[in-house]
Amino acid sequence: MGHLTANKNDLLARVKRIAGQVAAVERGLERDAGCADILHLVAAVRGAVNGLLDEIVVDHLHEHVARPGLSDAERSTGAEELMTVIRRYVK
Repeated sequence: MGHLTANKNDLLARVKRIAGQVAAVERGLERDAGCADILHLVAAVRGAVNGLLDEIVVDHLHEHVARPGLSDAERSTGAEELMTVIRRYVK
């Protein structure tokens, strides 16, 4: 995951925003907010997590599958890792 260090601060900022959004869901539930409000908050969390996942998947694809100079074994490993994540995500 060393290649993620170039975007580390951006990724951490995204994670902190997601944590803030999850905290907003918790606060909404604690104050008995309406279900529509909670649904909007949860949808925002899901969108943010999907955006984070998308960014990391694309980076993984570029670095571990499509980068010139990778051996066939490295490319295969990178693809398998990506397929495992995708399978877990779509369940």
